[in-house]
Amino acid sequence: TRSFGVAKSSRARLAPSCSGKCCRGRDLSCLTTGWRLDRVYGTCYCDEDCTGARDCCFDYSTECPARDCAVSEWSFWSGCAKLCQPSVRVRVRHVEQQPRNSGEACPGLEQRAGCREYRDHQGGHCGHDAGPAFITSMEFGKGRPKHDSYGNPLDPGFCVEFTLESRSPHCTVENRPHTHWMRYITAGFKVCVACEPPAMRNNSGSCQGDGQESDKYEAVLHWQAMGNPRCSGTWRKIRKTQQCSCPSQHSFVFI
Repeated sequence: TRSFGVAKSSRARLAPSCSGKCCRGRDLSCLTTGWRLDRVYGTCYCDEDCTGARDCCFDYSTECPARDCAVSEWSFWSGCAKLCQPSVRVRVRHVEQQPRNSGEACPGLEQRAGCREYRDHQGGHCGHDAGPAFITSMEFGKGRPKHDSYGNPLDPGFCVEFTLESRSPHCTVENRPHTHWMRYITAGFKVCVACEPPAMRNNSGSCQGDGQESDKYEAVLHWQAMGNPRCSGTWRKIRKTQQCSCPSQHSFVFI
């Protein structure tokens, strides 16, 4: 347990207490005799735990200034862990300065997000199996190339509006970065989903699971959130439009 001091006349000399004594973590040997911040004279501490224990020496904050953790910028996203199927991509950052003296702790150093590659190891296009529509946040689409390798503009694609019929409860319990968008998938709402390269199938003018094959607007179709296979549900197609007009939280992209 921490040792507490005893009251003493305020005329006691305010000599430096923590000068050269700043310690990491909880260190019961990192003590001296002087004034505490609560105006009690006696044993006081200069370790990082003193702010929580409220027994810091009066000059702790000036002699041991807080230094927050500093991290680098995020790296570029990696490629998908698996080709031709739903998978994950990763980006990382590293610590440039460790926190000191009760400074802010370091944030997460790795983020994962759902993704899907469209070419195999030989560079050929992946086949499209019949299945649910794989969707992700509209933010993902902003990073997609708008021109081919020759500088020619790619097909801008189109938008499909759906009415959400159902969604699994697992969509609302996601707390990881890049999965918060799943919380906005709510039954009964209208959502917009963009179909654009490279998710757009070659020569077919459609994306997997968008319902274009039958063009039956009353058909119940299935969707699945990229990055969380347990977040899935059904929807009914309303119409196909040139551009998506739904609010940002209800706008997604096929992947």
